[in-house]
This record gives sequence, structure tokens and C-alpha cells, in this order.
Amino acid sequence: MPHALIVAHGSPADPTPQEARLHAIADAVGVLLPGWQVKGATLAAEGALETALDGLDQPLIYPFFMAEGWFTGTNLPRRLKKAGHEGLEQMRPFGTDPALVDLMARAATQATTGSRNLLIAAHGSNISGTSGDTTYAMAQALSIRTGFAHIECGFVEEAPFLQDVAHDMQSGVCLPFFALRADHVTGDIPAALDKAGFDGPCLPPIGEDPGVPTLIASALRRQNLSDR
Repeated sequence: MPHALIVAHGSPADPTPQEARLHAIADAVGVLLPGWQVKGATLAAEGALETALDGLDQPLIYPFFMAEGWFTGTNLPRRLKKAGHEGLEQMRPFGTDPALVDLMARAATQATTGSRNLLIAAHGSNISGTSGDTTYAMAQALSIRTGFAHIECGFVEEAPFLQDVAHDMQSGVCLPFFALRADHVTGDIPAALDKAGFDGPCLPPIGEDPGVPTLIASALRRQNLSDR
């Protein structure tokens, strides 16, 4: 029986909602992978990672993150090692899966109300460039895949900041490039759009898209087949 563990960052201030959401995603992925055991855990919920690992045999680790970075490259392997599970196979993050482009394109296109502008709201980082690079790569892929005339990226923690980009764009569809609904999604993004006078819908984070469990299940299935 193949085993898999889906791991997200979570919210240290209030980890319970994100932990519950990740369990729901894991359950949905498990339904799509008969014969697999699939669990989910956030790094923020105390003891959640260790509890989820209990009973799993050499699970594939699926990082439910939007980009490579310190958490996926350093913190997660360190936490796995500390829990006695060093050397587990860690897949590339959710946000770098080429199949995510289709989910983003469909979500944004279905929400279009006339404007041909798409604003991708992302985390960003003033320390590492990988978050921004991944977001810009997604924007480039969407420019090829969709009919939006203008696609811009605005960030919470690096320039160009979301409020400034939203002010210049003024209208369109805003799609948060986030895995889970936490403070940035519920607070920072709507506040920035409001201050900018942005006219247009702000969608749920792409990690809440109904197609996410299928995307993750497909990635796990492919990885398991390639490991044989």
C-alpha cells in the first residue's frame, strides 16, 4: 500500500482551521487513490506532523506550498529528520506543478465579468527570490493559456506590492496564489484591494479550488509509478 503525507505551513496564530482543511484535502485525495493511505498535516499545529507520520511506511512527502524555499528545502527536511523519518522522498511543491496552470486559468476565466485584467496576489519574500519567480512563471503561463489582456503580479511581502499594482490596474479579477486561507488571504489581500480602490472580484485562494485533490492525486500517482 503506497503511503503519502501532504504537508502545508499552516498558521501559527490559529492552526486549527488550516489543519482541518488539510485533513479534508488528504481525505479527498485518498478517495481518488484506492489502496493508498494519505494523511495531511501542517507544520504550525504542534505535534501534527509527528502524529501524521505515525503508522506511515516511507510515505511520499507532498509539500502543499506555492514555491520552493526555506520551508520546503530546510525546515521540512529538518522536521522530518527530527521525527525519525530522515531521507523520505519529497516531491516538488504544489505551486510548481504544471497542471496548476489549468486550474488557475479556469478559475480566473469563469470569474471574468467584462474586464480583461487578471491580478495574481502572491506572498513574495524580501529574502528569497523563488516565491516571486514562481509567481511570474505562472503569470507567463497564464498569458499563453488565457485571453486576459493584462496579467500582473502583486505581492504582500515584496515589491511590487499588491496595493500599488491593484491601484494601477483598478479593475479585473484578483486570484490569490496561496495554498490555504490564512491571515494574508483573509486580511492583507482584501485590505490592499480596498485601499487601492480595486473594482472586481477577489477569488478564494487557488488551494481551495475543487480540482486540487485531483491534481495532487495525479502527481502522487505519477511519482509512485516513476519510482518503481
